[in-house]
Amino acid sequence: MQSNSPIPIGHYADIGGSARVPYRVHYHDMGDGEAVVFLHGAGAGASGYSNFKGNYPAFAHAGYRSVVPDLLGFGLSSKPDLPQYDLDLFISGVKGLVDALGLQRVTLLGNSLGGAVALGYSLAYPADVARLILMAPGGVEELDTYLAMPGIANMFEVYRSGLSGAEAMRKVMRMQLFDPALLSDEIIAERAPIAATQTQAARSVLKVPNMTERLSELQCPVFGFWGANDQFNPVGGANKLVERCPNARLVVLNRCGHWVQVEHREMFNRLCLDFLKNG
Repeated sequence: MQSNSPIPIGHYADIGGSARVPYRVHYHDMGDGEAVVFLHGAGAGASGYSNFKGNYPAFAHAGYRSVVPDLLGFGLSSKPDLPQYDLDLFISGVKGLVDALGLQRVTLLGNSLGGAVALGYSLAYPADVARLILMAPGGVEELDTYLAMPGIANMFEVYRSGLSGAEAMRKVMRMQLFDPALLSDEIIAERAPIAATQTQAARSVLKVPNMTERLSELQCPVFGFWGANDQFNPVGGANKLVERCPNARLVVLNRCGHWVQVEHREMFNRLCLDFLKNG
């Protein structure tokens, strides 16, 4: 990627794909100790750095290795030209990175789509995962329920309108936050140029199964957050996690939308670190 990348360039891991079209995962890596893998959500221009730049350095300074990848199809990672992106593709990218870095017993921390990836990864590779931290994860409702949410309906309406660039980014993301003032010009500048590089599959409906009936299989401790004002993922999902996961606790926050790690950054960092240290 050119030096004028909208986000800082970190590292790349080659994780397979094919000889003709190899897959590369871009990631940031900071700190030492037990690994926490930060998994971002979907949407135009999404990247690990843009989602978690206010969080992962605090984890690194507290004694954890912060690994912040861009999911396949997003950020500076490979963008496969496929008809549709599905959960297995995203899981394979994270698994490839975990194996390439030789990580063991990681904590997966995921927001929205990243939360669905964390759930799916934990169900597929339970021995790899020590703990889960989830923020309004996907994968716990049927597709029609998500598509009916105001934030997602608005996102696809903007996509269909043909708008592009910063104006489109602001229209898509304005419903992400309870307080729109937190949608800074910096976030828009980070995401809009990356959005222009994404495939149609990344801007279309992602194939993510409803994993609600499998939540009881999760044996690792689960800690989570949900904004009571979330317009993308129904807050009722918090009850599903608490009721079905054997070892789970959730914090539901008022005056909070879909981005708790941004909207309540200091509290989020503090409570996550307490969970990591004390369970």
